[in-house]
Amino acid sequence: MNRFTTLHGTAAPLPLDNVDTDMIIRVEPLFSGVPREQLGAHALAALRYRPDGSADPDFVLNRPEYADATILVTGSNFGCGSSREGAVWALAGLGIRAVVAPGFGEIFFNNCFENGLLPIRLAANIVRRLQRQLAEGLHGRRLGIDLERCELTAPDGEVLSFAVPRLKREALLEGLDSIAVTQKRDARIAAYQDRERQRRPWLFLVSKP
Repeated sequence: MNRFTTLHGTAAPLPLDNVDTDMIIRVEPLFSGVPREQLGAHALAALRYRPDGSADPDFVLNRPEYADATILVTGSNFGCGSSREGAVWALAGLGIRAVVAPGFGEIFFNNCFENGLLPIRLAANIVRRLQRQLAEGLHGRRLGIDLERCELTAPDGEVLSFAVPRLKREALLEGLDSIAVTQKRDARIAAYQDRERQRRPWLFLVSKP
């Protein structure tokens, strides 16, 4: 998994509440053999494309000033709905490394950390202020994110603090998913098993066929 330490990039305002995982990625691409690394082409398709398949020029990510966006600043309850991890894969395939919102669907929030994408919760009024700055572009359309310091720098230079669960933050800084975090403790796990094997050997009995 890619490490996340700092990010300075274009941020796109998407002031929509309750963007669910079905809107982020339809289920069809996930079950039709589309490789994970190609799911970005299907991300937010209902918003990015018109019914005839052409790009909607009014959608924020189709506008030239946001074409290289790596950050989304969106509405509350982003990623609600089903638990499909493909929603995070699709955003990552689109080049998104961080999403800023007042709140997230719980499973989507956790899936982000398993796939190197940083979800940042900020108060709704602060998120709206960031969206206005990004839309107006008076101070540029870039945000700075420092996960070490848990700080976000707005286009106007204001530095905002955010909170991330400690263990998830540490794993993301090191580029580790939950399996890799467990593997870091292999020696401790083995030592515990050795102690328990001596103390309660019946727990380790394996029946032979």
